[in-house]
Amino acid sequence: MRPQRLRKKLKLKEKRYEVKQLIKSKVSEDYDVLEEVFDFPTHMAIYKLLKRNVISSLQCVVKTGKESRIYWAKDEKGGDLAVKIFLTSAAEFRRGMLPYIEGDPRFKGIRRSRRALVYAWATKEFKNLKRAHESGVRVPMPIAVLNNVLVMTFVGRDGVPAPLMKESEIRNPKALYKETLRVTKRLFKEAGLVHGDLSEYNVMLWDGKPVLFDFSQAVTLEHPRAEELLRRDLYNITKYFKRLGVEVDPIEKIERWIRS
Repeated sequence: MRPQRLRKKLKLKEKRYEVKQLIKSKVSEDYDVLEEVFDFPTHMAIYKLLKRNVISSLQCVVKTGKESRIYWAKDEKGGDLAVKIFLTSAAEFRRGMLPYIEGDPRFKGIRRSRRALVYAWATKEFKNLKRAHESGVRVPMPIAVLNNVLVMTFVGRDGVPAPLMKESEIRNPKALYKETLRVTKRLFKEAGLVHGDLSEYNVMLWDGKPVLFDFSQAVTLEHPRAEELLRRDLYNITKYFKRLGVEVDPIEKIERWIRS
């Protein structure tokens, strides 16, 4: 092996060790679990966020899915964070991403490789959350995104996420129905977004009010599927509250009101 190639190999090996040691010192749970799930570029992204003091420590996993893992984390001041790490190995949801990315003017010319799509997916959620938050919609506040790692505020307490609407005992379903529609309208009118996957599974209840999350698939109003996705969101919400005994309006009427 040539001396230059050998030096590069040794330097990479040293860097991997440095990354591993820093992350290991900042992870409260078993590091081996983290190491098994994420590849080296993901470790590098976490390493950089730790070095930049965006994250101070990773506490534990609070949610695991096919596409991502969400960690409860801490910032420098001891504040709670949520760190969402999208799995670059989750090839099965690549096809599911394309209909939401294609047609979005913010992502023209995006490469079709698996890693590029996952990175775009994370960036898309960050940008959507930013637009929603700045428009006054109750969502986790986005803090940073790097490759497939998204950092945002943690909605919950002491590492326990706020309950989903689906899991909660709804004392006044009619009032919550109206508030959820008001949030949907604000998202549409003020943020210029359609959530695209809105249901009782993607709404948390915190301080008695709905908090929308999971925004990777959200689309701008210019997206060719925006109208279709808005109707689907309204159908899901209407169906859920109808099951709770709420007298709901026809979807066509709600859609006219949202656009007004």
